[in-house]
Amino acid sequence: MKKEVKVLGLSYSQSSTGSYIVVLSEKKGRRKLPIVIKPSDAQQIALKTEGVKSPRPLTHDLFKSLTDSFMIDVQEVYIYTIAEGIFYTKLVTSNGLDEVELDCTVGDGIALSLVYECPLFVSKEVLDISGVLINDDGSMMSNDELGEDEEDYIEDEPKRVVSIEDLEHMMQDAIQNEEYEIAAELRDRIEQLKNNQK
Repeated sequence: MKKEVKVLGLSYSQSSTGSYIVVLSEKKGRRKLPIVIKPSDAQQIALKTEGVKSPRPLTHDLFKSLTDSFMIDVQEVYIYTIAEGIFYTKLVTSNGLDEVELDCTVGDGIALSLVYECPLFVSKEVLDISGVLINDDGSMMSNDELGEDEEDYIEDEPKRVVSIEDLEHMMQDAIQNEEYEIAAELRDRIEQLKNNQK
């Protein structure tokens, strides 16, 4: 059985230097799934969730252009198992006649689900093993606290997926990697967010 999830948050990892943590949340349920991803995947996720368009196509954008050229669509992304801390993920693609499943990293899968605006699913097994139950106030829940109507629970949309502080960190990473156009786009988005707070 698989459950649909959405990107709830993205943050710089304090424990894994140079990595980011993306938090997925069940669309109908309270479980959250934290996953460590690469900076390049985090950058793509942040740009998509913040609505920032890169002046030049990034790798995931190039992949979409290529598949669009051959009339291939990504139908869904599915995180289907976890082994030794590694999340195994596949893209389900279709050209209208044939459906093909392609293995990918979890970070690429999440980023591509945002690029293609397709559903992102996680197996119940993965959520049972790695999911975390959290109350509306942010406190941890036990399995005993789950109600029978848990399947009907729909979480409110978060105010922000990526904090300004994390966008600033990504901007610094982009500068270090000499990705100046992306850094400029992130700088402009940060300034816009700061002005909106005033």
